[in-house]
Amino acid sequence: MAKYFDVHPENPQQRTITQVADSIRAGALVVYPTDSCFALGCQLGSRDGIDRIRSIRRLDDRHHFTLVCQNFAQLGQFVHIDNDVFRAIKASTPGSYTFILPATREVPRKLLHPKKKTVGVRIPDHAVAQALLAELGEPLLSSTLLLPDEEEPMTQGWEIKEQLDHVVDAVIDSGDCGTEPTTVIDFSSGEAEIVRKGAGDISRFE
Repeated sequence: MAKYFDVHPENPQQRTITQVADSIRAGALVVYPTDSCFALGCQLGSRDGIDRIRSIRRLDDRHHFTLVCQNFAQLGQFVHIDNDVFRAIKASTPGSYTFILPATREVPRKLLHPKKKTVGVRIPDHAVAQALLAELGEPLLSSTLLLPDEEEPMTQGWEIKEQLDHVVDAVIDSGDCGTEPTTVIDFSSGEAEIVRKGAGDISRFE
């Protein structure tokens, strides 16, 4: 059964955040809130976590996983960014955007797009996600909690706990965090290509 944690959306209880971070380091797969919607998250190098996310969402090997980072310095360890792209991303973070970029050697091969060698990265504007990332000290390997055959992500923590009780290890609930996934921008060619229109304003990339 999954553990259920009810946390304050703006001032999450540190004791709870520490407990969840410790469980992630021990291999747990968790559901946590972001500034766009709930996401599935596990430790960066967890093969079991990746396989469980693929199974829950029925994803193929072309799916771009996302490294959810605490800040720009952390993000820069995992992707290559030239100066023009750097400015565009810097102006849009933290926020509801996922950026697809060429990955560095720090990224496990299993996370890369098989042909492009790219990975998704983002910096969320959400107090609970930020607290968890600060406690972990490394990115969370993540994917939007969008179940197969569903058009919108799940929004209620208690419903997530009920439905995914035997396939995830913990659910962090801080209230409704929306149903619209991030806007996805592919910068792997050096030019902005809008892959998915979502919660982030696309006008600055058009």
